[in-house]
Amino acid sequence: MEFQLGIGTRKGLFLATSEDRENWELSTPKFPMEAVRAVALTPSRVYAAAVNEHFGPTIATSDDFGETWSEPDHAPVAFPADTGTALEGIWQIAISGDVIYAGVEPSALFRSEDGGETFELVRGLWEHEHRPHWTPGGGGQMIHTILPHPADPDRVTVAMSTGGVYRTEDGGKSWTASNRGISADFLPDEEPEFGQCVHKVAMHPARPERFFLQNHGGVYRSDDDTRTWTPIADGLPNDFGFAIVVHPSKPDTIYNFPLVADVLRFPPDGRCRVYRSDDAGETWVGLGNGLPDKGFYAGVLRDGMCVDQEAGIYFGTRSGEVWASPDEGDTWHQVAAHLPDVLCVRAQVV
Repeated sequence: MEFQLGIGTRKGLFLATSEDRENWELSTPKFPMEAVRAVALTPSRVYAAAVNEHFGPTIATSDDFGETWSEPDHAPVAFPADTGTALEGIWQIAISGDVIYAGVEPSALFRSEDGGETFELVRGLWEHEHRPHWTPGGGGQMIHTILPHPADPDRVTVAMSTGGVYRTEDGGKSWTASNRGISADFLPDEEPEFGQCVHKVAMHPARPERFFLQNHGGVYRSDDDTRTWTPIADGLPNDFGFAIVVHPSKPDTIYNFPLVADVLRFPPDGRCRVYRSDDAGETWVGLGNGLPDKGFYAGVLRDGMCVDQEAGIYFGTRSGEVWASPDEGDTWHQVAAHLPDVLCVRAQVV
């Protein structure tokens, strides 16, 4: 058994391997000096969305875990000419069977049925009546979460900043805003139909009707397929943050990395802590065994935390540190330090 990590940073992609999730071997940077905002791992292939300052965004693939790479001689993800829109970045890659989805900036969804060689714009979402009213969040205007239903390929949930959660039940032909109960205290209507600055959404494949959401202020749970949301931030030191993930085999266990506030994006009290709930957000406990206990002021971005299939938990920070827990968060071991700003972390067991 081998544990594999893909670590996308502001200056390249790093790949790490381990046999015990305590001792890691780290590669040299792939795509050095290019921002790698999205990574997807399968047992046979690595997908990396990189942005070259001269040639723009692309998706490269490796079939030997980073030893060699293939890039198409064309832009695999590109807006059709009739949209009058240029691609600014690829922020999410999600794989559902033979379909690969890409979430991009400005907010749009693309899908590929040929292994990522070409992608087609999902017109149903792009032409949604709400689109003219979607606005950029602090990090831009992008679709950053793509959650295909594990059993029904026609059902997909996406989230964006700033716009909120949308879902389709007909393969992308039509989309419904699904934000009831999510606060937007920066808008005149604090609970609007759409316009929420959603930071990340997680879903467990064993309970696809349940979702967890980290908002720009507020942590929420939905038990009815995103139709309504309930606050679950009580017990956390603060309700601002970016990352939220679900345990690989326990649908009621979730992980969060809270920050003080929008205007003070540091861990509370300068302590590096992951918070875990084992009861779907009713109660929370801070986990810090092996993590810095003081003087820590780096945050974790929306895709900077993930899980593997064997209850390993991982996160990377804006100060270039990556941490791994082999035991559901009870203890932590450092994977890497002094990397560039970590944008995303993805893990798998092979």
